[in-house]
Amino acid sequence: MGFWMLAALAAIFIVLILGYALFAPARTTARASAEFDMAVYRDQLKELDRDVARGVVSEADAERTKIEISRRLLEADRAAQAQSGAGRAPRSASIAAVAGIAVLLVGGGWYLYSDLGAPGYPDLPLDLRKSLAAEARENRPDQKAAEAEMPAWEGPAADVPQDYVELVAQLRTAVARRPGDVQGLALLAQHEAQLGNYRAAHNAQWSLIQAKGDEATANDYSDLAELLILAAGGYVSPEAETALSRALQIEPGNKVARYYSGLMFAQNDRPDLAFRMWRALLESSAPEDPWVGPIRERIELLASAAGVNYTLPESGAAPRGPSAQDIENAAEMTEGERQDMIRGMVAGLSDRLATEGGPASDWARLIRALGVLGDMEQAQAIWAEAQARFEGQPGELDIVRAAARDAGVAE
Repeated sequence: MGFWMLAALAAIFIVLILGYALFAPARTTARASAEFDMAVYRDQLKELDRDVARGVVSEADAERTKIEISRRLLEADRAAQAQSGAGRAPRSASIAAVAGIAVLLVGGGWYLYSDLGAPGYPDLPLDLRKSLAAEARENRPDQKAAEAEMPAWEGPAADVPQDYVELVAQLRTAVARRPGDVQGLALLAQHEAQLGNYRAAHNAQWSLIQAKGDEATANDYSDLAELLILAAGGYVSPEAETALSRALQIEPGNKVARYYSGLMFAQNDRPDLAFRMWRALLESSAPEDPWVGPIRERIELLASAAGVNYTLPESGAAPRGPSAQDIENAAEMTEGERQDMIRGMVAGLSDRLATEGGPASDWARLIRALGVLGDMEQAQAIWAEAQARFEGQPGELDIVRAAARDAGVAE
């Protein structure tokens, strides 16, 4: 109510100001100047009479001067009369203009607020929004409630080969007989997911993690989170969040966990956190990574909601890692700047070579970069892996060997 009262008072004040401007007598600059001139000429005539009375000016001179001043006075009067009434619109037009302004101001303001604003909602400062988001996140439905809202699994799709369905059924029986079999549980979780039976898949994945104990990896937990999310129709439940947190504790750079963590923040009214997480993930991912497409579809909306001016980069090939020029430039930086730059470039290149492989030149760049970072142990390991990969390719191996020598890990 207070807001509407202030808005109404502001609108009335603006209409009154504009109305006064329309109805007030028009006094143009030209008329005001003419009236001023007339006042000056009248004063000159009075002063001239006093001069004649004192004998300062003769009668003949005074008469000529009066004639000239009178002529100018008449001209100024004509100019003032010409301006009288000019600039004033008809009264009916002024009334119509004020009414139009009032309708435009009130009606237009109401329309814009109804379209862009949220009538009836209280103010939501940033701190309050964060507090409400945290409260909603704490009290959101759990996995069981989310799955209860989803339709029950109706069995394999019609196009799934029957022999594959039978093999999965046999796998279920085998795992039931040996519930602690790590390999069997891993296969069961994988194949249940391929059949679309995500509830059974995440149950098998959880049993796998329990069977592994402390040896469970970040990928095990991120796979569990993904299966929980799929079983809930894309909803990130508290149980899925716990699995994601555990995956990131083990491996902070786990990309699957980072993607779904960003999704969780987006679902819980924290676009600022979601945007920061997804932006970093997008910039360090290859174009073909499965999360790149969904991120590119939503990240600009997240940026807008977070109040960030962000332009989505064009889709292209993943960065190929540090070049020889990059390494040379790094030598001219401070130690801290060099370390930060090289680490950022090495992370993307190392991930790509580990998953996709690459030409000898990329392996050479990675080894040189690790040498600049002083990570000799990792450089030695990459050099050993490269020797195995390029065995029987002397030309390619020579390229990598030269980089290993530069890094100090080869003779």
